Amino acid sequence: MTTTTILDLTGLKCPLPALKTRKALKPLKAGERLEVHCTDPLSVIDIPNLIRETGDMVEITERSETRIVFLIEKQDGAAGS
Repeated sequence: MTTTTILDLTGLKCPLPALKTRKALKPLKAGERLEVHCTDPLSVIDIPNLIRETGDMVEITERSETRIVFLIEKQDGAAGS
């Protein structure tokens, strides 16, 4: 069973969505998910770049004029060791 945490970052501007997403990912265990809701158009660049750095998986599940929703799955941090 997978746990999904919702992180509402609507109204926040760059770089806060990426910084808060990074902080929220730290305590998650492999397989857990983080659903991030953003309104900052730059988050479509910033969040995927952050996830490339962390090695987790991200998918944009919703993108409209008013909102972007990312679903991030925490990966096993020991994968590259």
